Amino acid sequence: MLARTIAVLSMIVAAASALTCTVNDDGVNYRPGPGSQYPPFGTVNRGQNLNYRRRSGDWIMGDLWGGRTG
Repeated sequence: MLARTIAVLSMIVAAASALTCTVNDDGVNYRPGPGSQYPPFGTVNRGQNLNYRRRSGDWIMGDLWGGRTG
């Protein structure tokens, strides 16, 4: 279960100044903060993209297409 909480994301450059992360596992928890103490908004699946904001350890903060940040 922890493996699904910690998303292993591959980063690809979408534009010169923007970075996009692509989820490479199914059922990854999408949370408002870097840890299991933050209840998930829901899950994201393989192939979904996020606009990268910052990183904290194994946690990557980003915006889902559609506006939610986690």
